[in-house]
Amino acid sequence: MLLNDYLQATFGCKVYKLSLSARVTCPNRDGTLGTGGCIFCSAGGSGEFAACADRSVPEQIAQAKARVAAKVPGEAKYIAYFQSYTNTYGDPIYLERIFREAMEPEEVVALSVGTRPDCLPEGILNMLERLNRIMPVWVELGLQTIHERSAEYIRRGYELPVYDEAVRELHKRGISVITHLILGLPGETHEDMKASLQHVVDVGSDGVKLQLLHVLKDTDLADEYAAGRVSVMSMEEYIDLLCELAPLIPHEMVIHRLTGDGDKKLLIAPMWSADKKRVLNEVKRKVLPLLL
Repeated sequence: MLLNDYLQATFGCKVYKLSLSARVTCPNRDGTLGTGGCIFCSAGGSGEFAACADRSVPEQIAQAKARVAAKVPGEAKYIAYFQSYTNTYGDPIYLERIFREAMEPEEVVALSVGTRPDCLPEGILNMLERLNRIMPVWVELGLQTIHERSAEYIRRGYELPVYDEAVRELHKRGISVITHLILGLPGETHEDMKASLQHVVDVGSDGVKLQLLHVLKDTDLADEYAAGRVSVMSMEEYIDLLCELAPLIPHEMVIHRLTGDGDKKLLIAPMWSADKKRVLNEVKRKVLPLLL
């Protein structure tokens, strides 16, 4: 099921995401696991579209609403989306306070929290469970791949069983899980990527985000790309891959993303991904019929 269809069926109207910042960091950046972050991660922690981090949550919400205002035909509902860095990596009391602030506006109908599977201690899980009693809470887990060689290459910093356990613990508390996968990691075949998606299906993830590998400025992946050690897919190759993956996705799994568009100011490759309209037209023409 596509996300827009799910949101319409669940909330009865068009729903938009408001990208917010919790002003947190990541164990892969503060020295706990490393200092450089994952190899593909930008300085903004993959949150370039978030509101200004130095503002309060209510101010961020107002700014984010203004950003999407041109898309909103009259009254709309919103998802408070904490995207950048690792949004469960911090003091539970602080995090609960800012999450509650984001949930407070009447037009906010869900909370979405981007994080790592290895940053979900019991205190954080219990806090998320409390919030889930107020409104739906989604936890977005950056898995990217099930293959250890790839995980080591991108410096993910945890092994696959950590992800599996995180999904089980979140589901025990009634919290929905959205899993991020990157398609096109160096050395991965179509069969490798199919295996990653099949694992996500098998563990019962409620949703999935399929993300084309982007090369962004000022990342270690950009250095690898410049040295010729990394290649990226053409649009035709990527669409063909999505067509192969589509039959693996059960109807009840919500598809939150089938591609992705990096910040144009940072994007190095593939440049075709910046032509969002063209990419979406190809997805609608070739991929969506396989999902209906």
